[in-house]
Amino acid sequence: MENSHAQNKLKLFENKKIRYVWNAEEEEWYFSVIDVVEVLSESQNPRRYWSDLKIKLVKEGSELYDKIVQLKLQAADGKMRETDVLSTKNVLRLIQSIPSPKAEPFKMWLAQVGNDRLERKR
Repeated sequence: MENSHAQNKLKLFENKKIRYVWNAEEEEWYFSVIDVVEVLSESQNPRRYWSDLKIKLVKEGSELYDKIVQLKLQAADGKMRETDVLSTKNVLRLIQSIPSPKAEPFKMWLAQVGNDRLERKR
């Protein structure tokens, strides 16, 4: 998937930045996995948490690992960098892998992001 057909976006969930991109070609949202992991795990090192979780997913034979895509999203330093992203459907699967009291509110937030897109199409 090329970023040339994508629009980079940023939304807040409980004052945490969640980077995401709309791919018009696929008509699908892709969300930064690191951002989602940071919100749900509340880890001080979300990259490490994600790295450990990827290893666990592979060991468990999870198909989620195969759904990871890398896209360029704007990093904290302002540069566009390749980062792991997942589609909305697969973010919902990721949420199931991270024990968090924020899981349900985050699912509601995802639904709102999708609804916002539908409202703009009208």
